[in-house]
Amino acid sequence: MRLLVFQHARSEHPGSLRKFLQEDGISWDAVELDEGDAIPDLDGYDMLWVMGGPMDVWDVVEHPWLIDEKRAIRKWVQEYRRPFLGFCLGHQLLADALGGTCGPARQPEIGILDITLNGAGVGDPIFSGLPRQQRCLQWHSVEVAQPPEGAVVLASSPQCGVQAMRIGSNVWSMQYHLEIEDDTVEEWCAIPAYEEALQKNLGPEGIGRMRSDAARYMDELNASSRTFYSNFMRIVAP
Repeated sequence: MRLLVFQHARSEHPGSLRKFLQEDGISWDAVELDEGDAIPDLDGYDMLWVMGGPMDVWDVVEHPWLIDEKRAIRKWVQEYRRPFLGFCLGHQLLADALGGTCGPARQPEIGILDITLNGAGVGDPIFSGLPRQQRCLQWHSVEVAQPPEGAVVLASSPQCGVQAMRIGSNVWSMQYHLEIEDDTVEEWCAIPAYEEALQKNLGPEGIGRMRSDAARYMDELNASSRTFYSNFMRIVAP
């Protein structure tokens, strides 16, 4: 199987999921859209993952490649009907590309926080073996306000009603991150928009708190990412 990954910042890659891909012998190509990489022919790929990034789904004047990216996501899901995963910005881009609505969050979520699966989420095979309430890394100020038609919401938090959703039988997206590694917080703090949001919402001590919380829960987050990845692969490539 071949995996295509859309990236929007060099440090926002598949993170801990890269190790699992290597273990499974799955080759993957990263398209660094923010650096001008062109979207390749989709025909040669079996899966598409869309990662996070500091831009917003509506920033098409500053980042005109977002138009082509959303067109590619729409084609992948509606025409190719092949497996898809979206993380954070990728979650929002999926919603926007398919007719949903994204907007500024009433309360940004930044930190190691909890999401809760609803009934549909508990019964979804992508979350098999994962607890109803899960810790994750959040770093977003925009959210999916209205999911696309036909989407099934799988998880929420007190601040965000659409933390995860499924479309059809092989398309999932999450507002949060499970794919973090030991250096993720440090690398993302180097992105000016992320550091600004963190300082604004958590204050001057926020970076230190984020580092310590990530380190404290890293083993738990890595175990969740492995379970999530294994579930995904079991569904799409049994």
